[in-house]
Amino acid sequence: MNKTEAKSISAKVFHPIHVSVTEINHNATDKTLEISCKLFTDDFEKVLAQNYKTKVDLINPPDRAAMEKLVSDFIQKHLVVKIDDKPVTLSYLGYEKDNDAVYSYLQAENISAVKKINITNNILHEMFTDQINLMHVIVDGKRKSVKLDYPEKEAAFNF
Repeated sequence: MNKTEAKSISAKVFHPIHVSVTEINHNATDKTLEISCKLFTDDFEKVLAQNYKTKVDLINPPDRAAMEKLVSDFIQKHLVVKIDDKPVTLSYLGYEKDNDAVYSYLQAENISAVKKINITNNILHEMFTDQINLMHVIVDGKRKSVKLDYPEKEAAFNF
């Protein structure tokens, strides 16, 4: 067995924790919110396959555009952001794989200032009752974090 085969097998091994990490950074210069969501690839593929009733391969997709559409749709349905009590439109930028995880990237534009951020995050809730969603929010260089244990899905940050 070569290293690639061993890595492929180890990536399929069950992991005992179900967690996502979402980071939201307010870029005051560009007036944007830069968002990344990190999920274990196997968990993400499983929930996408269940929700969209299709074969999902995020690592070596036969149709990259189809996978991009699934990832975009799923993340935007399960991650909702409000700035100062106003919903923001998230634009999906793409995803990339990194070892046993997938990073999805989104952005919101025309966000000049942030006093309050409300987030609804129920990523992977329909798949795992032990899901943990960690969120880190950075505004004006100040970082605040919260851990949401299933079934919690709401968080608020004041700056």
